[in-house]
This record gives sequence, C-alpha cells and structure tokens, in this order.
Amino acid sequence: MTIQTYLTKQMHDALKAAFKLSIESIQIETPKDKTHGDFSTNIAMQLAKDLRRSPMQIAETLLPFIHCDARVESIEIARPGFINFTTNKRYFAEVIPTILAQGSSYGNLTIGSNEHYNIEYVSVNPTGSLHIGHARGAAAGDTLSRILKKAGFEVTREFYVNDGGNQIHQLTLSIEARYKQTFNIDCALPEDGYYGPEITRLAEHIKTTKKDTLLNHPDAYDFFRAYGVDYLLSEIKDDLARFDVTFDVFFSEASLYQTDAINQTLSLLKEKGYTYELDGALWLKTSDFGDSKDRVIIKSDQTYTYLLPDIAYHHHKVSRGYTKLIDILGGDHHGYVPRLQASIEMVVGKKGMLEVDLLQMVKVIEDGVEVKMSKRSGKALSLRDLIDSVGKDPIRYFFAMRSLNTHMDLDLDLALKQSNENPVYYAQYAHARISSLLEKAQSLSMDLSFQSLEFERLNDEKSETLITLLVEYPQVIEEAATKRIVHRIPQYINRLATALHSFYAGDPVIAMDPSNAAVRLALLKAVQIVLSDALNLIGVTAKNKM
Repeated sequence: MTIQTYLTKQMHDALKAAFKLSIESIQIETPKDKTHGDFSTNIAMQLAKDLRRSPMQIAETLLPFIHCDARVESIEIARPGFINFTTNKRYFAEVIPTILAQGSSYGNLTIGSNEHYNIEYVSVNPTGSLHIGHARGAAAGDTLSRILKKAGFEVTREFYVNDGGNQIHQLTLSIEARYKQTFNIDCALPEDGYYGPEITRLAEHIKTTKKDTLLNHPDAYDFFRAYGVDYLLSEIKDDLARFDVTFDVFFSEASLYQTDAINQTLSLLKEKGYTYELDGALWLKTSDFGDSKDRVIIKSDQTYTYLLPDIAYHHHKVSRGYTKLIDILGGDHHGYVPRLQASIEMVVGKKGMLEVDLLQMVKVIEDGVEVKMSKRSGKALSLRDLIDSVGKDPIRYFFAMRSLNTHMDLDLDLALKQSNENPVYYAQYAHARISSLLEKAQSLSMDLSFQSLEFERLNDEKSETLITLLVEYPQVIEEAATKRIVHRIPQYINRLATALHSFYAGDPVIAMDPSNAAVRLALLKAVQIVLSDALNLIGVTAKNKM
C-alpha cells in the first residue's frame, strides 16, 4: 500500500467517524512548499458548502479522528483548511532496502490484475513513411502500454493494417507507374496516387529483383499490391523498432473481408433492430446511443462506408475477450468517435467498452522556425528524419511530457542541447552521475553489498527529499495508469533528477567515513534503480555515461 493510499484510507475512516460521510474521491497531494508537510488534502474545502461550515472548522473537527501509525510523524492544519501530513523519514528509509531487493519490480502494482486491455495506436495506411503525427501516437500508445503493464494490467498492443479499400488500389497503381518509369516508359501516376520517395525506392527495388518481367505480366497488379504492402509495412516496422515501439498484433483489414467478418457484424446489427433503409442506403441508429445523428453504413451504390468495417474490426477485438478497448487516434477523428462508440455499444450491449484518446498536432521547430520538409528528400518530415537528426530519446521524452490533447512544439535545438535546459539530458545526466559514483566506489574496493546499514543516518534534508520521492513512486504509477496521464512519469523523473543533482552537489559521498558513505551509496543505488525504471516506462535510455 502506497503512503497516499494509506492516508486516503485514514481520511475516509475519519470522515465516517466525524460526519458519517462517505466520499468517493479524496485527493492526497504533494505540497510545493515543504513547510506544509510531505502530503496534504483539501477535503475540508471541498466539504464546506455541503456541511455549511468553514473549512477550518471542518479540519479541526476531523483532526481527532485521523489515526495514523508510525508512518506519519505529525498532522497539522493550515489555512484556509488544509490538513498536512509530515511523514516519519526514518520509517520510510526502509524503502531503500526494499528497492535494492526488488530492483526494477519496485513500483509494480496489481490494480489491473483482472483486466486485459487492447490498445490500438499508429494504425497508418501502409502507403508511405511515418510522419511526426504518427510518431506522437506511437510514443503515446507504447508508453501507456508500459505504464499499464507496470500497474498489473494485461495489455495487447495492436496495429490495424489498413490494407483494404481504395487507398491500396491507388498505392498499387502508383507502384506500377513508378516501376514502368524505371524503364523510361511514359506513365503518369494516378491523381490520388502516392508520390513519396519511398514509392520510387520500392519501384527500383522491384526492378532489381524482377527485372522487366512484370511489364506485361497478367498478374502484375496482384504482385504490386501484395509486395508493396509488405515492403512498406516492413519499413514502418523498422522505423518503429528504432523508436523502441513494438506491437503484439498486426491485424489486417483485408482479413475482415476474407473471413466474412463484416457480413457477420452486419447481420448482428440487423438482428438487433439497429438498422433501417432510407433512400436506397442502409442506416445505423447511432443517435439512440448518444451520436448527433444516424449514420450510413452501406451507401445507395451498395458500397460500405468506413464505419462498417471499423465496427466489424472492433467487434472482432471484443470477441477476443478484452475487458477494455483503447484507441489512440488523431485529433481529426473528433467527430468520428461518438458514432464508433455508439456502434460498439450496439454490438457489445454495454456502454464504455471503447475509449478513445485523441492526440493533437505537433510542430517541429528549428532555429525558431517551423520545419515541415526533410532537408534530405525535400518531402514531408518523417519519423526517420527526426531520429537521424536528434535521436530517439529526446523525441520520446518530449512527447511524454505533454498531455495528448494539447498541441505541442518539438524544439530540435533544445533536444540537442547538452545542458540542464534540456529535460532529457538533465534526467539522463542524473542517472550517469550515480553510475559514475558507484563505479568509482567499486574501483576503491568499497563495500557495495549494502548489508546491515543504519538508514537512520540519512537524516539530512536532501536525503529525506530523495527518500520521500522514492516512497511516492508506486503512487505515481497508480495515478498515471488509472487516469491515463502518462506525463506524470516525466514530471516525476524531473523531480527525482532535481533532488539527485542537489544531493550530489552537497558533501562528497566517497570522502565521508565508511558507514556514512555506504548508506548514502545505498540511497543513490535505489534512486538509480527507480530513475532507470521510470525512464524505461517512457522509452528513454538510462545512460551510464554522458
């Protein structure tokens, strides 16, 4: 049980005893001003209106009913009604041997032990390279998956391969045209075709392997289609691997047609009475489930709208036994979400099975100017360009720092700075500093077994700050997982790195007497373990040297 969870329980018990109240949510926060204690709650202010008392009166009434054990050293009231808790630092110093014993498992939770989430993200058409928007979605989905797994959820990461529909037809024609052009045959690309350098590169590759055998071959179209999708999807996978993003499932849209899944879902919707015909089209009664209006799923020419295959796909996901579906989509899908959620409610028979997180636009800034084009290719800036320019770590860190629903600027100049201004450098330098100190201690044959240490020696302010942050880590994981706010992790990393740098700037650890040095090295090792784990959650390398 984390300290925040423990304090929340004590406050619930106090409210029942003092006012016979049961409150759904009680906030336990970390005050910015350390004179206000280590943790604080504003519950007295929240209840003032309902109880018709001043916050100070409520807090004073509650105080005698708050019963805490040795974890809490003191409880005080501060205007206008905050209840502040100061923890027993010696008690919490025992977190150090716990972390040393558990390693990267420290902070693992079981709150998701009965849940199996399917998280779908990226899911781009295999028609070209990943761009900056795809990169943000990739980072968001991967980071969320890591955090949820840390909290005990079973997670399946899924990529929906849009290999069916007109866009693949246009891709095929584009590849065929580029292939013919390699033989100096005058062949124009379709108006809605794909003009990226990767299509030219693909055509050159086909020419190298197939020579001119496909120029008049009756099965050329089928080859270009299948080979093109596989080739471009392989490039996407390679770019994602460089970005430290992996998937458990790559689900083919084309398989929905091959297995008759779309017709099966359509039959289910009809059987449940959720469809009707109007003007030769088939409509879905999504307005009965919160959508602004009903939606066409089969047009008057009997072709499907995008919605029907999407419903069938999500129906297929539900059939695999997941307890929750999470889609991470671009902000341009805002109007599409209600109709999709309504459709899934029809299929599943319950509300809330599908949740959607929308990500907003990213601007890439260099020298104070927005960068839209690759200097190398003259085309749209790709994820590959960004990784080549600044590396994977700054991009992953900067994306994790911002809430998905906010627009953001990705500052390439800041990402390359080797200074404390750069938050990812600042965090990685903290980890490297500890590694350097531990390496030096080992070279001096100092005892790093960290056995039988007197942790009560860690009674200075800087040590206590680090210990309090280490104790807080499981609660940060819980909040980031349950509220799906991944930016809580880099916020925590920054606070831990700041405390570490302040600690490091104090008395030289190795120059102390052996007992004091050993206990401080144990603290630093615990900080290193947690810092490394937190960085890993957002896909950033914990460097040992800088």
